[in-house]
Amino acid sequence: MKYVAKVLVVLTFASLFGCSYDRGELIGIQGRRPWFHPQPFGTVYVPTGTFHTGQSDQDIFHTYIAPNKQISVHAFWMDDTEITNNEYRQFVEYVKDSIARKDYLDYVKDSPEEVEILDYDEYRVNDIPYNELYDDIEGMYYGERERYEHRRQFDIRKLKYKYQWIDFRAAARGSYWESDRSEYIKEKTIQIYPDTLVWIRDFSYSYNEPMTRQYFYHPKYDDYPVVGITWHQANAFCNWRTRWMNRYWEQQRMPVTEYWRLPTEFEWEYAARGGRDNNMYPWGGPYTRNSKGCLLANFKPNRGNYMADGGLWTVRGDAYFPNDYGLYNMAGNVAEWTISAYDESSHMFTHDLNSDYQYDAKESDPMSMKRKVIRGGSWKDVAYFIQNGSRSYEYQDTAKSYVGFRCVQTYIGRSALDKR
Repeated sequence: MKYVAKVLVVLTFASLFGCSYDRGELIGIQGRRPWFHPQPFGTVYVPTGTFHTGQSDQDIFHTYIAPNKQISVHAFWMDDTEITNNEYRQFVEYVKDSIARKDYLDYVKDSPEEVEILDYDEYRVNDIPYNELYDDIEGMYYGERERYEHRRQFDIRKLKYKYQWIDFRAAARGSYWESDRSEYIKEKTIQIYPDTLVWIRDFSYSYNEPMTRQYFYHPKYDDYPVVGITWHQANAFCNWRTRWMNRYWEQQRMPVTEYWRLPTEFEWEYAARGGRDNNMYPWGGPYTRNSKGCLLANFKPNRGNYMADGGLWTVRGDAYFPNDYGLYNMAGNVAEWTISAYDESSHMFTHDLNSDYQYDAKESDPMSMKRKVIRGGSWKDVAYFIQNGSRSYEYQDTAKSYVGFRCVQTYIGRSALDKR
């Protein structure tokens, strides 16, 4: 009623005295445009809720790394599949085009601040005729000594993405009002091309060279999850995706969106449970087969019968049935990076509201501080690792053939109590 009364007062004054007068009343800033951001393409809505995190089965080895705990999580959008090869390739092509325009073609000579990201209006994927401009961009290719069978190929070592972010946690701990804001603006440059050699490096005495040659390149694998991505590269992708989307909304003169980012490990688990509580697997459980005997995820069943579930390695991002939220492959296929640092006791000390534990490890830090939580298990893992409550880790600067990622964006729309 208070809100309705305010509106009536404003309308009355506006009609009597014109819009430029407020008669000394508190009416807020007028003329602000209403906003509406549609559901991001390829995502599902995970509503605000409360769940019990932790193991859903007996802790046989008494590790105590995933004890049960009740946690409340704010709503967010989440990619319905892991980021695919073709989706990540959009990022790679964008960086390649940006480097060509800035360093070789002088497309943005008059606006050097646009080095890392181009205007939404100007950019179109593959709009640079590379074959016609070879003499101008020769420096982007491998030199004669590094060419194989005399083929002209882009030097992937040149594909670097530079980005910034604000360390809000450091600002909150420091005397922000008395310090220079630049102290909390961080910057990083990342090589963004996937490490395709992981298929050979991860498995000794195993012939996986065809996957190294074809997995990220061949159209057959376009809809398969991208692998060979470090935690740093996944964060760089999220940053680019945020800036790319916000350029569009700025063009529409609309407020920018919340950041794309990796999920916290608790957001990931909450989403994997699909609105259920204490379920062992995303589909419910406690079995990995349905009533017809079909396996429900891509993992390593039995004693290593990889093909029993239909996939020798990874499978398409939308393979198998989704969980109740509409999320595919929250169990198996590839394990997924989270933004959370790994600590055996983090369930014990994290807050029960939007639980999270992060640590930005430096190069000089010991390896134990560089561990990041991965969730969901993968195509090469046994059933234990694809349970909702199972936790594992990889080092932030390593890439694996069985680790990928998906993005989330915190939901900032109306709440259930907002009737306006």
